Amino acid sequence: MAKTDEPTIIKKYANRRLYNTGTSSYVTLEDLAEMVKNEELFVVYDAKSGDDITRSVLTQIIFEQENKGQNLLPIAFLRQLIRFYGDSMQNLVPSYLEFSIDSLTREQGKFREQMTAAFPNNAFEAMEEQVRRNTEMFERTMRMFTPFSAMMPEGFPGQAPAMAKPEDKPASLGAPNDLDRLKEQMEEMQKRLDALASSKG
Repeated sequence: MAKTDEPTIIKKYANRRLYNTGTSSYVTLEDLAEMVKNEELFVVYDAKSGDDITRSVLTQIIFEQENKGQNLLPIAFLRQLIRFYGDSMQNLVPSYLEFSIDSLTREQGKFREQMTAAFPNNAFEAMEEQVRRNTEMFERTMRMFTPFSAMMPEGFPGQAPAMAKPEDKPASLGAPNDLDRLKEQMEEMQKRLDALASSKG
């Protein structure tokens, strides 16, 4: 199917069958996976309720691919991702993952060249280097959200240094000037988050 600006409408029926309204034919999850790989946009609606279920269908495609042995998601990553559900960091995770995957996508051409080099180690080293660069970029971004970064879990990119011992803690922020500065920092952080959210839209 030729690529278009408008996404193809896929309808999912009660019998779990998927119907491609663009080709007037039933399709499988494998067909949808191929559409994704070919950068063909589509949205999936529940045929009965009309609800947009694109997210759950895409998640199901990933589940099917993982079951076929094409393991792309490390176990440690999946465990940590599950821990973030319901956590105070939950709202930040999507932006972080989008940031990382966007950076990886932009660099994939370079990756392909290096991964086809004569020595396999070259590709591994290149990937390590890119991961390091991505982490540094995200850390620089998160530093703009001070003091928000201090609330991140241990080991998370952009995390503030380990908390000081009780005897090393600064004086309480009881003074009006300190509270004003903290309020200004929080307001600035919110503006940056709003700007980041707008750019993603």
